[in-house]
Amino acid sequence: MNNCENIFALSSGHGKAGVAVIRISGNDLASLFECIINKKEHIARHAYYTNFQDDNGDLIDQCIAIYFNAPYSFTGEDVIEIHSHGAPAVINKIFDFLRDHNCRIAERGEFSKRAFYNNKMDLTDADGLIALLDAQTDKQRQSALRSMTGSDSKIYTNWRNQMVEISAYAAAILDYSEDDLPKNIDVKIKNKTQDLLNELQKAISGYHGTRALRNGFNIVLIGETNVGKSSIFNKLVGFNRAIVSDIAGTTRDVVSQQIEIDGYLVNLSDTAGIRNATDTIEKIGIERTYNEINNADLIIHVYDNKPTNINPDEITVINKSDLIQDKKLKNVIYTSTKSGEGFDILMKIITTKMNNLMGNSESKVAINERTYELLSIAIDELNNALIKSDDNYDIFAEHVRRASDAIGKILGVITTAEIADATFSRLCLGK
Repeated sequence: MNNCENIFALSSGHGKAGVAVIRISGNDLASLFECIINKKEHIARHAYYTNFQDDNGDLIDQCIAIYFNAPYSFTGEDVIEIHSHGAPAVINKIFDFLRDHNCRIAERGEFSKRAFYNNKMDLTDADGLIALLDAQTDKQRQSALRSMTGSDSKIYTNWRNQMVEISAYAAAILDYSEDDLPKNIDVKIKNKTQDLLNELQKAISGYHGTRALRNGFNIVLIGETNVGKSSIFNKLVGFNRAIVSDIAGTTRDVVSQQIEIDGYLVNLSDTAGIRNATDTIEKIGIERTYNEINNADLIIHVYDNKPTNINPDEITVINKSDLIQDKKLKNVIYTSTKSGEGFDILMKIITTKMNNLMGNSESKVAINERTYELLSIAIDELNNALIKSDDNYDIFAEHVRRASDAIGKILGVITTAEIADATFSRLCLGK
């Protein structure tokens, strides 16, 4: 990539605001900064209050400007931050000034991409930054910060270093005599490879929970028609989001709403009642119900009478409990949207089930689609080293080396332009 160009972008939100932050990055921005603050010298990391003028001496705005000299900045280059008033007219005028002074508007994620190429972050840090900017709940914030501040990077680096060492010893078995190598090195590297394989398999098993944490926990209400799914949905959401009617088959499509439960983002969906429908539109709605079931992290199965079968993987709810006299069934929750009965228990069980799933993922690396694929490759290669090398340590070393390359691609130590571009394009302008 071309790091010679000076780039700029609005790093704060768009639209009318009290303060806007405009970020500029380039190789030598000292003279531009002194032009902005109208001084012949400056101190790095010092906030200057300035009457920002254009080249004709006309006032653009009263701003605060800060200069971060390379490499002590976010991108590793010279960086200027301008804190101006947030009026669109002011921002556009500053942009015009910067264009006139050999700067161009940044591409999506270009600041972070420059930070990556200047060794200020690796790809796992960038993944964490993306997740942080998308965070809507406190749990998402905590998970993203762990990734962004290097927690994941340390784990991946440790795994990769161990793989490089194992591969080196495996290759050395072919080139050195037994007396020149550590005792029982062949057994030791196999045991170490097995330990690594176990660690990676344990980490990747948390993918489902990490995905739910970052994208939202998918909870789906299912059941036959007219059992009160929409009423329960509205009660959980807190307002009348779904249409409620005594007419069977009222809900013909999936109705969804994002809510927060115990700090987790939840994608709650009300679905069409399952029955043998003849109406074409209702049939489509029922097909979509089955699609939601396939993508669900948790299913709430709603009945209005005794269930024919209780699935232990679901939450079984018997609704309209105000009309039921005998409430002796175990492993079910009796609810009434009229009286509010049972909803405190329902929320408690939902929270418990979410915490059980998330508890299996929060202590591990946060895994997205990109890292899941590469971790899967590393697991396959370590497994091949153990079961397919037949004590041929040349082949053993090659499989472990390929595993280390896969981890290297997660970090960006071994990368291609396509991998980096795909990652950083997910960031917004100004990052």
